[in-house]
Amino acid sequence: MLLHGSPITCEYLFSTAFISPKMSLSHMENMPLSHSSPQGAQRSSWKPWLLCSTTLMMLLLCSFNIIFTFLPLKTANEPCVAKFGPLPSKWQMTTAEPPCVNKLSDWKLEILQNGLYLIYGQVAPDATYKGVAPFAVQLCKNEDMIQILTNNSIIQNVGGTYELHAGDIIRLMFNSEYQVLKNNTFWGIVLLANPQFLS
Repeated sequence: MLLHGSPITCEYLFSTAFISPKMSLSHMENMPLSHSSPQGAQRSSWKPWLLCSTTLMMLLLCSFNIIFTFLPLKTANEPCVAKFGPLPSKWQMTTAEPPCVNKLSDWKLEILQNGLYLIYGQVAPDATYKGVAPFAVQLCKNEDMIQILTNNSIIQNVGGTYELHAGDIIRLMFNSEYQVLKNNTFWGIVLLANPQFLS
């Protein structure tokens, strides 16, 4: 039996795990619920099962701890990520091999691997813009527009999750480059997965 205040160790849990279930349950059934409860008070049937479940969970945690301590783990590959902006920052890209994207110009990328990609970003409109061009920021895949932002009163998020293919060109386009605050506007892309069923 554990002394009051002593920690529960893996060794203790393993030793209690191999006690006969009948003996353990009958022992727990005969244990008083508390020192202050009157004799003959009805025992709650869920308490032994709670104790067993807790013990089992502790055993599992100890087992995983032992496995992860002694087995070498393979480190995850570096994710493929690219980000442009906010200015003056230019393209920042991980050195993943093989690369998943190629930078073509500011705000423009070529996809090199089929896969599921997360495109993310932020567009900050310039409230001082007085030009005649209506506010519009477009996220395009090849010649197709996949998202457009037209609200110039708030900072907006751009992007989403898209299935992309090698050779696709992704770009963030502005109706006028003076419509946005480029020191507070950026976008990026992350390769989430490249499952084999993508054609």
